[in-house]
Amino acid sequence: MSLPKNFIDGRARGARLLIADDDAGVRGVLQEFLCAEYECEAVESAEEVLALLEAGEFSLVLSDIAMEGMSGLELVPRVKALAPDTLVILVSGSQDIESAVSALRAGAFDYILKPFDLEHVRLVVRRALEHQRLLAARRVYETYLERTVEQRTRELDGALRSLRLAYRTTLKALVAALEARDQETHGHSERVVSFSLRLGREFGLDAAQTRSLEFGSLLHDIGKLGVPDAILRKPARLTEEEWEEMRLHPLHGRQILRGIEFLEGAARVVAQHHERWDGSGYPLGLKGEEIDLNARIFAVADAFDAITSDRVYRVGRPYEAALAELEVHAGRQFDPAVVAAFRRVPREEWERLRSLHVPPNDGGEALNQTAESPSPTAEDGARADAVAGEAPTHSSGDKETRARSAPPALDPAARPRRPARHGNFSERTRIRYF
Repeated sequence: MSLPKNFIDGRARGARLLIADDDAGVRGVLQEFLCAEYECEAVESAEEVLALLEAGEFSLVLSDIAMEGMSGLELVPRVKALAPDTLVILVSGSQDIESAVSALRAGAFDYILKPFDLEHVRLVVRRALEHQRLLAARRVYETYLERTVEQRTRELDGALRSLRLAYRTTLKALVAALEARDQETHGHSERVVSFSLRLGREFGLDAAQTRSLEFGSLLHDIGKLGVPDAILRKPARLTEEEWEEMRLHPLHGRQILRGIEFLEGAARVVAQHHERWDGSGYPLGLKGEEIDLNARIFAVADAFDAITSDRVYRVGRPYEAALAELEVHAGRQFDPAVVAAFRRVPREEWERLRSLHVPPNDGGEALNQTAESPSPTAEDGARADAVAGEAPTHSSGDKETRARSAPPALDPAARPRRPARHGNFSERTRIRYF
């Protein structure tokens, strides 16, 4: 965008002057002198000045103070109201300094005493017109700057949108590569992103928190890139040493994202998504509000997806069963306020969100099952865990369980279990959740 030509050249358009004096002799002298250089009109009263200003534009009004009818001092504010860009120079035969002060206070640009020197009049008029030109140039320049800023802002917004899209595309590609290591959980990350964002909206997150929640949910398991395939894809139970290595994946994820400023909030979700409200989670054993809010929101969304998704070793459970388990574990595994927010979202919305990311071999029917769908009781699951001697955890549980070894469990106190479909492993086999 370029500046207007008249601004670059520094030349104002032709000035029009309006002379007002009830003394015909003075009026004639000023008109003859000034009209040689400018376009001029001359009148004998303030009322005529106002009438001409209503009909056309004038750069400058040169007016006597003492005129019949409206005085020059009374004229000044009327001119400023009618034509704000028009300057007023007052002329008076009074040598009283108070008259000059009154004129300037009224809004006059300058004050000329009679008898006047015509060259002095010329200088005052030129100074007034130059002042007016500079004011007009400043307004033009300010307008130019405003339009330039608006244009650059639109361009910057477009660039930022493109950059954010590139970030999302890159991150999704990275997550797709990670999920390729575990075909059972294909599409899990995108589903928990949708679930988490809906919970975040219900919870009243601002824009910055929402972005952190989105990226944190998408990248929550990125730390598994630091876990050897021999452990991550082991078909049998993990040893204690392997289990300890697996539990480090949140810290691996935080390390991977360290130093990436726009993922700073997401890194907290990645590092804390296995923490539990009662402090029994890992890797740091954080408790209650010590856990990042977005990580607490993600934990509920992640558990909901795990409960309602089909796996090769069991079918997904219905919405009512998932809600019941979340409520049972509110205050233990999950933030009660987040569970309450989950409950406020209509079931139909969860069904709609899930239908957007139906994984392979999943007809998306889990949420539509009735609460009476056959399944073992919570007590059955608790007894199995008690025999196994371990209290498994939720979040990301299904995708992290060794499916070939045993069915998953949500919590030792509540999560029902189905017998393994393959029938090769006992219901009481010890479960590992990562």
